[in-house]
Amino acid sequence: MHRRISGWLAAITVALFAVALPVAAQTAGRDYAPIEPAQATDNPAKIEVIEFFSYGCPHCSEFHPTVSKWSAKLPSDVVFKRVPITFGRAQWANLSKLYYALEATGDLAKLDGAVFHALHEKGLKLYDDKSIAEWVTAQGIDGKKFMDAYNSFGVISKVKRGDQLAQGSKIQGVPAIAVDGKYLVLNEGVSNNEALVARADTVISKARNDRSKK
Repeated sequence: MHRRISGWLAAITVALFAVALPVAAQTAGRDYAPIEPAQATDNPAKIEVIEFFSYGCPHCSEFHPTVSKWSAKLPSDVVFKRVPITFGRAQWANLSKLYYALEATGDLAKLDGAVFHALHEKGLKLYDDKSIAEWVTAQGIDGKKFMDAYNSFGVISKVKRGDQLAQGSKIQGVPAIAVDGKYLVLNEGVSNNEALVARADTVISKARNDRSKK
């Protein structure tokens, strides 16, 4: 009887440990850092996940296929958005304008990955207005329509807003993932891009758990 009771206790202990694993994975200072003060999100009804990035960043280029597949499968209570940032670099500011202009003209889905490829695989220097306009036109996009968007007040405002959001979120490098305006996913100790999005999943779970307690 004693052995049977000991077996039951062992099984219960294992079960409780398994339940506790997701919580243990959400450790401040290891898996995430609190964003203080928390940043406002566009849709309070959803858990907002932001990827801060730049087309000029080689690590962002490597991360792009992984984060694209991952974000496409996020649960319905999560909304994913991307925010290009500049870190005060004029070249990266132009790349941020490129992103938002493509978004405005409806060509982002077509050329998003192509921008990374052009910069990091082909070695093209898409850093000034002229080279960007020439490259976009060569991709079959209406050059005037694109440049009107590229130089528009709306696009320039989004670039500034992205940098403000990055500053408020304490972004020091890219790619970076922020969850619900409250948590910055840390990449220390992750072995690859898949491990980083897996860690982001645990932080999303924490944000969901936080909301359920309100």
